[in-house]
Amino acid sequence: MAHTWLIVGLGNPGPRYETTRHNIGQMVVDELAQRRSEAFRVHKAGARVVETWLRPGGDKLVLAKPNTFMNVSGTPVSALARFYSVPAERVVVVHDELDIPFDAIKLKVGGGHGGHNGVRDVASALTTADFPRVRVGIGRPPGRQDPADWVLAPFGGEERKNLPVLVSDAADAVETLVADGLLAAQQKHHAPR
Repeated sequence: MAHTWLIVGLGNPGPRYETTRHNIGQMVVDELAQRRSEAFRVHKAGARVVETWLRPGGDKLVLAKPNTFMNVSGTPVSALARFYSVPAERVVVVHDELDIPFDAIKLKVGGGHGGHNGVRDVASALTTADFPRVRVGIGRPPGRQDPADWVLAPFGGEERKNLPVLVSDAADAVETLVADGLLAAQQKHHAPR
């Protein structure tokens, strides 16, 4: 039986933030839409969405980018989950992760927010932390740089060279998670590059 999945790319709205580390979740959702030649449209829940399928005749995907800032992503995510009747176990949140090195991807369901305010707000709005996450590594800032400044800065030169592959790999991880489940996705995408 086909299901509907809500795939949310966390980030901040507007051109100022488009290419920042904090917006890698939205970059991944953009990649998923591009693979299907789909364009985002405005949704009344306070997000931009694409309604598509994993593959023809398969599970429905609702790709979403909240129009709110990262730290208050929960309201549009929970509104979309209600609108599309998607339970928390099929709300996949794609986000940046400081505690994972750049160019690595980790998947999990549930657990803490690890200081990520966007994940914290989504868990609060959904009234559960038990939703799948695709955590895209951006690494820690060098030296004593403030992590807040790091996540809001654009990727550096070397990172930019590898960014398209990382975004594509994270999109693959989302597709594997939906098609084959968490364990299969972890086994395939947690391997060192």
